[in-house]
Amino acid sequence: VQLQASGGGLVQAGGSLRLSCAASGRTFSHSYVMGWFRQAPGKEREFVSAINWSGGSTYYADSVKGRFTISRDNAKNTEYLQMNSLKPEDTAVYYCAVGVQGGTTESTYDYWGRGTLVTVSS
Repeated sequence: VQLQASGGGLVQAGGSLRLSCAASGRTFSHSYVMGWFRQAPGKEREFVSAINWSGGSTYYADSVKGRFTISRDNAKNTEYLQMNSLKPEDTAVYYCAVGVQGGTTESTYDYWGRGTLVTVSS
């Protein structure tokens, strides 16, 4: 299984970016959750958002609630993270992940992408 994240880049504060994560190598069943984590320089990786198979349930870290929107296209085995009103503190490497449990902790995910860098300038 491979997860390929893309869409990162440099943006000014207040701007927007859309991250994508395409999964390949297998077709995920309805039991898999897709999520996003991020790791800022000098900090531990933290949960950002997650979405269940149907897309009917979404979860967000308090720090991004109201600004980020997670979605998925199961036909394409792809998840997205629309990031609006970006702040300098959103600067981090963003990782996508897929897991059966798919909670807010890293251990609940089985597959990880390499990450894409998001830099927000002030």
